[in-house]
Parts: sequence; C-alpha cells; structure tokens
Amino acid sequence: MVRKQSDDEAPSASRSAQAPQAVQEPPAKAGPKQRSTSVVIFALMIAMLLAMLDNMIVGTAMPTIVGELGGLDHLSWVVTAYTLATAASTPIWGKLGDMYGRKGVFLTSIVIFLGGSALSGMAQSMGELIGFRAIQGLGAGGLMVGVMAIIGDLVPPRERGRYQGIMAGVMAVAMIGGPLVGGTLTDHLGWRWIFYINLPLGAIALAAITAVLHLPKKRSQGRIDYTGAALLTVGITALVLITTWGGNEYAWGSFEIIGLGALGVLALVAFLYVETKVAEPVLPLHIFRNRNFTLVTAIGFLTGFVMFGSTTFLPLYQQTVQGATATNSGLLLLPMLLGMLVVSLVAGRVTTQTGKYKIFPIVGGLLITVGMFLLSTMDTETTRFTSGLYMAVLGMGMGCLMQTTMLVAQNSVEMKDMGVGSSSATLFRTLGGSFGVAILGALFTSQVRDTMTERGGGKAAAITSGSAQLDPASLKLLPPPIRDAYTHAVASGAHQVFLWGALISIIGAVAAWFVKEVPLRGAAAKPADSDGAPAEAAPAAETV
Repeated sequence: MVRKQSDDEAPSASRSAQAPQAVQEPPAKAGPKQRSTSVVIFALMIAMLLAMLDNMIVGTAMPTIVGELGGLDHLSWVVTAYTLATAASTPIWGKLGDMYGRKGVFLTSIVIFLGGSALSGMAQSMGELIGFRAIQGLGAGGLMVGVMAIIGDLVPPRERGRYQGIMAGVMAVAMIGGPLVGGTLTDHLGWRWIFYINLPLGAIALAAITAVLHLPKKRSQGRIDYTGAALLTVGITALVLITTWGGNEYAWGSFEIIGLGALGVLALVAFLYVETKVAEPVLPLHIFRNRNFTLVTAIGFLTGFVMFGSTTFLPLYQQTVQGATATNSGLLLLPMLLGMLVVSLVAGRVTTQTGKYKIFPIVGGLLITVGMFLLSTMDTETTRFTSGLYMAVLGMGMGCLMQTTMLVAQNSVEMKDMGVGSSSATLFRTLGGSFGVAILGALFTSQVRDTMTERGGGKAAAITSGSAQLDPASLKLLPPPIRDAYTHAVASGAHQVFLWGALISIIGAVAAWFVKEVPLRGAAAKPADSDGAPAEAAPAAETV
C-alpha cells in the first residue's frame, strides 16, 4: 500500500499489477452510485432554486402585501432584511460545514429557511414580515453555500463542469420564472402562497438529502470563532446598508452613510486582526495567498457587479423606452439567459473532457465587455431584436464566468477548506452585486435628472426629484413633451450604466489573463493519472 493514499484511493491505485481488476470493479457499483448522486444533485438544485427564487417572487407581490399589511415606509426592508441575513451568514455557514460536517449543517439551513417561509406566510404586520424574512435569509445563506460545497465534496473538479449548465439553468428559471410565478400565485391564491410554495419543494429536498446523501462525519475540536463571526457580520451589514441606503434613504455624503462606512472599515480591520490570532478562523486568510483563488474571487466580485447592475436596469429601459410590459420585460431577458445557459453547458463539457478552463474566464471577460459596450449604444430607436442580440453577447460572457470562477476557487483550496472557499466566492459575488446596483444606480439617477433638466427644464426635472424611476402607469399620465424627455433621459441613463459596466469589465478580463491553469483534482481521464490527482477527489466515490 502507498503510504499517503486515502482509503478511497486504495482500490484503484494500490496495486498497479492488478490494473484489470481495478478497471472491472466500478461497473458493478456505477449504476446505484450514479442514481443516488443524481438524486442528491436534483435535491441540491431545488435548494438553490428556493434561495435564488425568493426575492424574484416577492417583488411582484409587494403592492398586494402593502395593501393588506400597510407599512409602505418600511417596504424596502422586506428585501433588505433577506439580503442582509443571506450575505452576513454566508461565510459562517461555510465554516460550520468545514468544522462539523456538511450534511447536518445543510439540513439545518433548509429547516431554518422553511421555518422562515412558513412564518412569513403567516405574518400579520409589516414588522413581523421583515423579521421573518431575515430568518428566511439566514437559511438561504446556508442553502447557497451548502449546495456549492456539497457538489465540491461529491464531484471532482474535472467532472464538476458538467453541472455548470444545471446551475446556469437554475439561475435562468429563477430570473424568468420568479416574477411570473409570483404574479400568478398572488392573483389566484393570495400573496401568502409565495412563501408557502417553498414548503413542499423544501420538504422534497430535505427528504432526498436525508435519505441519500452520505458524507463523512466530522467533529472539530476547535472552538467557533464567535468574535470573528460577529465582526464580519457587522462589517458586511454596514457595507450592504451603504449600498442599499446610499442615494435613496440618505445622501451619499450624509452622516448616516459616512458613519456606516467608518463602522464597516473598523469592523473589517478588527476582523482581519482577530483572524490572525484564533485557532479556527471563520475565514482563514491563508486561502487568499493562493493567486488563483484571489484572482477568481475578484473576478467574481466584478461579474456580480456587472451582472446585477445590468439586469436591474435592462427591464427599466425595456419598459420605458421600448414600451414593454412588466411581464414582457422579464421574458425579453431570455436572449441573455439562454446565452448564459448554452455557453455554460459548452464550457462545462469542454472542461470535463479536457481539464482546461483558463480560456473561459478570458473569453468571458471579453464578451461581457463587448456586450456591455453594445448595450451602451442603445437609444430610443433601438429595436427589441437588436437589444436581444446585445443581451445574448452579454449572456454568453456570463456563461463563461459564472460557474468557472467557482470551479477554480474550489480547486484552489484544500478539501478541508471547501466550505469557506465556496462561501467566500459566493459572498464576494453577492457584495459585487450590491455595489453594482448601488453605484450604477447612482450614475443612472444623476444622468436621468441632468437629461430631464436639459430637455424639459425645471418642471420636467421636478418629476424625478424623488426618484429617477417612473412606473408605466405614471408615465402615461405625463404630457407628451415631458414623456418624450423622460424616455430620452432613461435611454441616456442606461447608456451611462452600460458604458461604465464595460469599463469595469475590462478589469475582470485583464485579471483573467493572470489565472494559472492548475490541473483540476480528479482529472482521471487516463488510468496512469490515478497515482496523483485523484487523491483529493476520491471521496466523491464514497460519499453517496
């Protein structure tokens, strides 16, 4: 026996003289193993869908919810509470999974999410709904990290590419199906069912994971880094609140925003200090010493920045300038989402077959840059077909990047750090989205107001003094000259958003050039490879 090989490796690599037996053994187990793995992956996709779908569904039901519960002044907190809890809990869930075992921690997050869903559906006031949404978000943070980390445990990086298309498909279903499902449930069953619908789906995932997923049990002797977790939570909360409130609730130069910025910086500096002193840091800083991990984390942040920024303002452009309805504007995003899905499938298959992946972040960064630049050329005369082509280019770039960055991040950390590696990549993408919506939103609002003043004078500018976004019903009530000015203003604002998005995307494209193509663990395409790379990927054969 080879001294460093794990028990999982032994059957295939311990005796080179008996290679024929090693080749003949897998078929006997492949059927059940493949079926059980498929069941687990299906359950994981349901869990991911629940976490991603929730905000999409809630958005369409908000007018009805406010009509019944009141509390219009606190409306934004229904979304903010969920987002905050998700972002703040993400790294903590990842560390708990590394310390105490992935399965139990993941099941706990599902139970918390379902409990929050049930309570949200029973809420009798806006305050209750906000609190219960925070519980939901707490569970959602564990769902997203758990899905990524469990796939990281089950599937070697070399084979993981084939699941990229599934992940992209889940995102597409959430972004397109969310508003449609939310509207349908609200109209026919009532708004409470947008939360209750999670219960049967979550129960299926819970039952499948409990019955089929078998991962090695862990019990860490170290203590949870409560101080680090608290400081990180404060820092993340401050950053998310800055991006949520800045320019909306409070001016960017206000005492509240500056105070939050100072609090966030102090908390994160103190967090970094604590992490260098404790035995079990909630976010081990040594993972950032790996160049690939640091680069793809930065690329993930920029991808989130551009992706969430573009998908926020594209529907507004489509509704205001191109005259689409709210429902149709969601369907008009299909070219982008289909481009993302198709390219993600191709990238996953190529990565699985060749073990090569560096080309995808590079091409993805370039395609996103080109796509954002093309979108920046849109004006009041641009047709839906033309904008659809531009969105398809952007979607193809996202397809190259979305799951490839997670794949490289997981391949850059040791198996014992799979949870924190996955959670860090997820967290930075989430923060990138928050900053993208806030910063690009500020640029959009400023440009709309300037254009309204230029084309319509002070009277037109006053219309957007409170918000740069008018709903279609309000737009129809405007006098034709002011409506025309607003249409041009939105087109001009969108131009600024996409042009700046293109410039920021260049940074990601440049960073991708410096990613080093490290061989993926588990690259067992040839029997001769079994002496080396599979050592870390072998547990995939025994986990289900």
